Amino acid sequence: MSGGIHPTAVVDPGARLGDGVVIGPFAVVGPDVEIGAGSRIGAHCVITGPTRIGRDNVVHSHATLGNDPQDKKFRGERSQLLIGDRNTFFEFTTVSRGTGDGGGATRVGDDNWIMAYVHIAHDCVVGNHCVLANNATLAGHVTLGDWVILGGFAGIHQFCTIGAHAFIGMGSLVNADVPPFVMVADRYASPRGINAEGLKRRGFDADRIAAIKRAYRALYMSGKPLAEARAQLAEGAGESQDVRLMLEFIERSQRGLLR
Repeated sequence: MSGGIHPTAVVDPGARLGDGVVIGPFAVVGPDVEIGAGSRIGAHCVITGPTRIGRDNVVHSHATLGNDPQDKKFRGERSQLLIGDRNTFFEFTTVSRGTGDGGGATRVGDDNWIMAYVHIAHDCVVGNHCVLANNATLAGHVTLGDWVILGGFAGIHQFCTIGAHAFIGMGSLVNADVPPFVMVADRYASPRGINAEGLKRRGFDADRIAAIKRAYRALYMSGKPLAEARAQLAEGAGESQDVRLMLEFIERSQRGLLR
């Protein structure tokens, strides 16, 4: 059943632990919690349900996962937290469950690196391979695509969407959608180019990066209204899957683009 439960830990009989799970000193695991094989829960962590945690996750001390959503509209309806595989949650991270009005679940994908004091609020969706640096905060209903990086103390307003491979600078406050590949910085976040270095590290070749740069210039440097910029992106979308991704993101945007 489990790889080791410290004698001071409190694990509810209704919790389900996979093979090799380790629960550290003074940790609390409540009912309706499932922790996948090979996961390690550190000292003084609190995990409440309904929460499902996948395989090989590492949760460092004093993290709180699956707590009630900080939403005054929440009335105790059933909601859940769903976490994938191989994520790392560092000290004092807090991740809330979802709400009934927000779809009922907060979701964290696979292979994410979530550093100390990060807060992920109710009904958020975090993709795969994301890095959230210390004290980054997601308000409710935020969506992060894959490979997003948030600098320390970055704050994302509720209902915002951050596209895949985007980079949010340290201390930036984001109150609108950020397209894929775009890098933003400053206290009140503004566009600062594309995340070219990150794309190189992930195997994007020069032609792909050049196409993304052209799309960025059309969207942010041409001075054209959004409708005209979108039309220019559409002209190049047939030759570039990355430009198509940007165009699709813009067309789906509900909150409006950060421009």
